[in-house]
Amino acid sequence: MERIVLAYSGGLDTSVAIPWLAEKYHAQIVAVTLDMGQGKELEDVRDRALAAGAARAHVLDVREEFAREYVLRALKADALQENRSPMAKALGRLLIASKLVEIAGIEQAAAVAHGSAGSGADREALDVAVRSLRPQLSVIAPVRDWGMTRPAEIAYARSRGIPILAESLDTLTESPASCPNEPAYVEILFERGEPTAINGVAMPLVDLIANLGTIAGSHGVGRVDEAYEAPAATVLHAAHRELQRRVTNDADPMSHQYGEMVHSGLWFTPLRDALDAYVQKLQEHVTGAIRLKLFKGDCQVVGLATGLRSSSFGQARRSAEGAEASSRSPAKVNA
Repeated sequence: MERIVLAYSGGLDTSVAIPWLAEKYHAQIVAVTLDMGQGKELEDVRDRALAAGAARAHVLDVREEFAREYVLRALKADALQENRSPMAKALGRLLIASKLVEIAGIEQAAAVAHGSAGSGADREALDVAVRSLRPQLSVIAPVRDWGMTRPAEIAYARSRGIPILAESLDTLTESPASCPNEPAYVEILFERGEPTAINGVAMPLVDLIANLGTIAGSHGVGRVDEAYEAPAATVLHAAHRELQRRVTNDADPMSHQYGEMVHSGLWFTPLRDALDAYVQKLQEHVTGAIRLKLFKGDCQVVGLATGLRSSSFGQARRSAEGAEASSRSPAKVNA
């Protein structure tokens, strides 16, 4: 029997997708759930997948891999969605694609599936990433294909005996009205572009992100919209961008291109290798501490460590740019 590996979130869409895919394709469904530190309880997600009809269910702790190989790379590049919000969701899709391909190889599956309902760049990025890694795999998006409304999904789930869980109202960030009336101040130390300490306390990257997320979220920082929150990433990007500007006297000119690469799903291509090489060279000079004020949803840089100076990299680049500009300018003729 054919096997399909499904990216399983535990929600209604992917729970319904398990029997729907099994019936439509006469296949065994293997569920894969990733713990990327998203703050959701995943203890019973395996049981939910099996109860919905999955032949097997894998729950993978990828917090370290996600933080170091995806989030940190984007942070060093100052890559933002539309130059304004962190790209955690887009980066997460790329890691999901990687693990779908990995498990498909282990399970000898001919296809992978995901719960994206979109028809634009979001879904295409995941599809592109999968095909970059294994072109022969089929990619199925059942939520897009089945045409069911939400009431129809609920009815379908009930007809198959799938428990319907209430939507969680938990959020990572407090509303400004519920935030403390006193601000929090955090100092973040970067070493070669990597955050290594908060308020003088060194900690592993995964722990730093979790701790900073708790602090920032409690002060309402990082709520991009009603459906997307990224408290730690919001603070880290603000701090890194300011530090890099200070030590290189410029923002990273590749940040927009890096963001477009992530958004387009071209992570597993030579383009990312080339961009990473440039970014990593620039990060050799991005060392120092930035102090930020967090207050009722606002994140503001208020200071930086003394002793920072412009890097030779930034000076050399500006000199080269100046020389190039001069060569294009009309020569002055002395009368």
